[in-house]
Amino acid sequence: MINFMKRNLLVFFKDRASVFFSLLSVFIIIGMYALFLGDVWTSSMGDVPGSRFVMDSWIVAGLIAVTSVTTTMGAFGTMVEDQSKKIIKDIRSSPLARTSIAGGYILSAFVIGVIMCLIALALCEVYVLAGGGALLGGMQLLKVFGLILLSTFSSTALVLFFVSFFRSINAFSIASTIIGTVIGFLTGIYIPIGQLPNGVQWVIKFFPPSHSALLLRQVIMEDALKASFAGAPADVIESFKELMGVTFKIGDTVVTPIMSIGILVGAGILFLGLSILNLSRKKK
Repeated sequence: MINFMKRNLLVFFKDRASVFFSLLSVFIIIGMYALFLGDVWTSSMGDVPGSRFVMDSWIVAGLIAVTSVTTTMGAFGTMVEDQSKKIIKDIRSSPLARTSIAGGYILSAFVIGVIMCLIALALCEVYVLAGGGALLGGMQLLKVFGLILLSTFSSTALVLFFVSFFRSINAFSIASTIIGTVIGFLTGIYIPIGQLPNGVQWVIKFFPPSHSALLLRQVIMEDALKASFAGAPADVIESFKELMGVTFKIGDTVVTPIMSIGILVGAGILFLGLSILNLSRKKK
């Protein structure tokens, strides 16, 4: 399984187009934020001190959540390509067990997702520092790393379930483009969740990657919010957090970090099980 995972990693990283397109939505979000979204949201905060640091931290958290989805999607392109080009027949004729083959695809997608999220985090930290913000502390970095592992696990399972319906590389490419475009809305990056209609907010609040963004925002924005809203009334802070998706409310219930972690773990286990069932059904 490990050797097959290494093979998939080499195939992915040797294909520069796959790496680029798996990060395409991230580049689009960064471009939109740098060109006009950043100025729009920063100016909307008025004279709040450190507003640039707050908004940069906000976009960084969302980008990492998006990266966990788009890069695992790109990684599973190897699996779809193997099936489309009938390479999978050669792989199955080898001494590798079917479980090792499936495990190799899943592990490689997970590892690729983690690596790309860490690269995104490093680049984003440089961007935040260049904008006058501060780097994350050691404990915060540990928390973010743990959330990256959790987010990538959940995203890997979710994307695997989606990819399990594809056998054509063209259909997969079209679906990847659509997901890359929509994911920014579903994680509340293009438009903050508080400004969306209630029906859309409900969809976002039950979309697992949005909980990855939620948890990452709570860690990454912690220092920026403390500095900018020092001395501000509690209700003002809470209203801002709810508007920007730093906290979720379902009815009158505030979603706690434990609840969000439970949603990510539960979604990961659920979609992993459904993916295995779907792939097994197709083999029959």
